Amino acid sequence: MNLGLITESFSQDKRDWLQGDHGTDIAPSVTLDVSKFTAGTHYPDGYIKSGIPLGKITTGGKYGPYDDTATDGRQTCVGFLFTSVEVVTRRGATLSSAVGSMLVHCAIREAKLPVAVDAAGKTDLGARVIFV
Repeated sequence: MNLGLITESFSQDKRDWLQGDHGTDIAPSVTLDVSKFTAGTHYPDGYIKSGIPLGKITTGGKYGPYDDTATDGRQTCVGFLFTSVEVVTRRGATLSSAVGSMLVHCAIREAKLPVAVDAAGKTDLGARVIFV
């Protein structure tokens, strides 16, 4: 039994990259392969940031960060992480996978995304995602 003081901090998920709430009611659950994300870029504070573009990994069906140069399925952009996902525990352990939700139809303020989406990624998304 631990009777010591435990401090937790919480923050509001920053979703200023969304133009509005269109599409947020149909955000399917996805399992993220945390090993495909980079700590300093994608989760510097222990949470994978919302707004990260995602690609589906061909083997296993998990998702990772979209990367046009990848050859494992992530070279096709399929959506954006809707809410931030904790991947580093309070004790400092990094999870191997985590569950989140993905936007597949929405309008995005491109300049506010945590990482940029290239022209190929925008083509992959087609008319499902509008960049403003």
